[in-house]
Amino acid sequence: MSVSRTELLRWQHELTWSLFEYHLERLEPEDFLWEPAPHCWTMRRGPDGTWVPDWAETEPDPVPVPTVAWVSWHIGWWWSVALDHAQGRPPRDRTDIDWPGEGTPAIDWLRGLHTEWLTVLDDLTDHRLDTTAPFPWPNDPQYTVAHMAAWVNAELMKNVTEIGHLRLLRAASA
Repeated sequence: MSVSRTELLRWQHELTWSLFEYHLERLEPEDFLWEPAPHCWTMRRGPDGTWVPDWAETEPDPVPVPTVAWVSWHIGWWWSVALDHAQGRPPRDRTDIDWPGEGTPAIDWLRGLHTEWLTVLDDLTDHRLDTTAPFPWPNDPQYTVAHMAAWVNAELMKNVTEIGHLRLLRAASA
């Protein structure tokens, strides 16, 4: 049985997403801002009431432990930018990505990005998969849209694992 590259990328994405749904269905609003360690990154309310991620232009050493809120914002940030590139829109800056808040708003936002990404995957052709992708490796012609789609799957898998682990740690510490 032969499977196209697009079908394989979608299968891999859906496998990862099914693992994410396992955790999304069990997340409580209180899980999002739970700080698992004294040195962590989270989302904080800015002066205008919007959520602002902890951030450093140079990765600190040691790397802060992220909260579920921060990881969910991080997913939304990189996925929004990947969608911008895939759909030919000007890519948004990190500071233009608004996190909607803990609980259902964040979960619905992530599910919406998932749905939008499935549309992108469904529209990919072999020719499009072979074109140069400007994200996440700007100006490097060796990386294609196929690489970008595979990177989205890998990055999502990593972030799903982080959220799942944080959810389990909080539940075990209660």
